[in-house]
Amino acid sequence: MAFPKKSLGDYLVETGVLTEDQLRQAKDVQKSAPGDLGNIIVDLGFASERNVTACRAREMGLPFIDLSRQTVDPDLLKLVPEHIVKRYNVLPVKKESNNRLLVAVSDPKSSIVALDDIRIVSKHQPVPALATKSDIEDAIKRLYADTGGNGKSAFPANGNGRGNGAGRRPGSATPALIPTGSGGPDNTPALIDESASPVAPSSSDAGGQSGTAAPAQPASGVGSLQNALQGDLLNMIGAAEDDNDEEAMRDMADDAPIVRIGYTIVLQAIREGASDIHIEPEKRGVRIRYRIDGVLNEIMQVPKHIQAPLISRFKILADLNIAERRVPQDGRIPIRHEGKEYDLRVNCCPTNFGEKIVMRVLDKSNVLLPLEKLGFHPDVMTQMDDLITQPNGLFLTCGPTGSGKTTTLYSILNKINTPEKNIMTVEDPVEYILPGISQVHVQKKAGMTFAAALRAFLRQDPDVIMVGEIRDLETAQIAVEAALTGHLVLSTIHTNSASEAVMRLADMGIEPFLLSATVSGVIGQRLSRRVCGNCKEPYEVQAESLRRFGFPVTNPREMITLYRGRGCETCRGKGYKGRLGLYELLKMNDEIRELVVRRAPALEVRDAARASGMKELREDGLWKVLQGMTTPEEVMRVVFTGT
Repeated sequence: MAFPKKSLGDYLVETGVLTEDQLRQAKDVQKSAPGDLGNIIVDLGFASERNVTACRAREMGLPFIDLSRQTVDPDLLKLVPEHIVKRYNVLPVKKESNNRLLVAVSDPKSSIVALDDIRIVSKHQPVPALATKSDIEDAIKRLYADTGGNGKSAFPANGNGRGNGAGRRPGSATPALIPTGSGGPDNTPALIDESASPVAPSSSDAGGQSGTAAPAQPASGVGSLQNALQGDLLNMIGAAEDDNDEEAMRDMADDAPIVRIGYTIVLQAIREGASDIHIEPEKRGVRIRYRIDGVLNEIMQVPKHIQAPLISRFKILADLNIAERRVPQDGRIPIRHEGKEYDLRVNCCPTNFGEKIVMRVLDKSNVLLPLEKLGFHPDVMTQMDDLITQPNGLFLTCGPTGSGKTTTLYSILNKINTPEKNIMTVEDPVEYILPGISQVHVQKKAGMTFAAALRAFLRQDPDVIMVGEIRDLETAQIAVEAALTGHLVLSTIHTNSASEAVMRLADMGIEPFLLSATVSGVIGQRLSRRVCGNCKEPYEVQAESLRRFGFPVTNPREMITLYRGRGCETCRGKGYKGRLGLYELLKMNDEIRELVVRRAPALEVRDAARASGMKELREDGLWKVLQGMTTPEEVMRVVFTGT
């Protein structure tokens, strides 16, 4: 007979550390504010960190070490370099028989790569033992202060080491670019741990000997990133360019210089606030570009011989087939940096000069912005509040790819999410996890399409349904049916303006009378760059130059004060930092419903909406220009598309 496994709470009560009532209170707190039960118990003051860690060790079947009482042999510090110990917050404690080395860790799950590094550099088999995080930190400070901090680099000078044990073959440790943090929902490890600091490249002399790796300062801009990687780029000179040898490519992608080059490229993108990373093979090199605030910026060029191992590096991390170079592939890499969760959505595509990789950087914290902070005009915000609190109807957001539609929908969901509402979403893919909301991922191969999920939702007693995108007639029909039967349905659709969205659904095949009965409102939106707050300065223009935005000009020579960024280090000389939404809200009324029923052109719908008070994108842009939030040039760039 199998006995049920005891939980951390069971051990805490069993050992007398916690009472049943305290455990119940801690679990109630965990329900309202999800988090680690052990941390919650410590935060509530019910038990000490050591007692909780000792019981956690019993739960995991690991030994527990009280480092406040344990004596550590100083000779052990020579086995493991100081920077490995400090980066991963682990500590070698005791040599055991059979060449085993007892290592104190605070989180075994995130210490896999650390233990692998220790195995490589110490030539011992590490055995994890649990200790408190604070005890490990205190012991490291005490011990390495005594030794003067004479650690060695974990990256061999000849570049033949295996860095952080990343990019291994199936059956070995899971790949990671630099220290592994918490895994994603599919057990893929994080790419960057919040405790990690970038490792500067080794400097090589004429004899090929490298210095000790040391933490690098945050790079900023093209030159500094190029300089930061210069040593590793030099170390890769002479690397094999035969990318048909899969075994050789795996080995090279696992080498320390490539590990650091890939790590630095990703880390710098996060620091710069990039939304996409482009790794683009060219005839004589590889171009690295970041999309920052919606605009692509060339960051650096790396030599051609870096191409194959660098592409292989990211393909391994994204769990893609590195031997397949003829067809596009998609993957993902979850990462954690400075306490924030990110997701890299990786796509590789064959080109004339090799595979191009584009990685979308999804910052999971940015999506949970309050609706009020997205940049809506106060009048539009008031109308929005009315529309999203209705019990039923179809509410749409529209605009091109990358215009912030998903962020708007998530902010709406976040605002209306209460315990009294059952909210369900179907997305392709689920980009961000929203607490308290049931989210479904589209899986076409398994038959889980938008339409299939919507049919299931209607039997799940929903109050609010969010559909990632209405792409086809079947999805549109079920969304309209759900809105008709008393549900609030939120979705996105690809059109250039709010007035075109309803007619696009009619063109798909939805009966106009159904649309007039269900659609409650449509938001059209764009994203423009925001004037940098650090170097913002006033300037004057003639009122005549603003006429195209709808500015009422009475005196063409009248001077209007606007604002722009002169360029500084904060904005990398661009004059812009961050982005701002431009919006138009079409709210359905009797006149517009009549136009929809008789299939009137989108221009007539737009004119009717304007007559009822709708401000178009260019007018919202003008208001934000006059408020000093953005510039006329930005509004022209994103709104005036020539259509």
